[in-house]
Amino acid sequence: MKKAQRDKQIDRLRRMKDKDIDLSDIPEITDWSKVVVGKFYRPIKKPLTIRVDADVLAWLKSQGKGYQTRINSLLREAMQHSPRR
Repeated sequence: MKKAQRDKQIDRLRRMKDKDIDLSDIPEITDWSKVVVGKFYRPIKKPLTIRVDADVLAWLKSQGKGYQTRINSLLREAMQHSPRR
């Protein structure tokens, strides 16, 4: 499909009303036991400069690749367990 055709089709789909969409070929979900909430959610990351004790940073880095992700996880866990959210 050429770009012009694709753009035209996308524009047509955007203008469709919800009631005009045919959902008959989509099976109804009745078993929600395996649903994962927020599976594709990715919070916006913001760059930040902080000062951390050298031994704390050394420990985080000694755990292997991804120390910034671990810092974020530790901060998120503290936030979630905080009495004031």
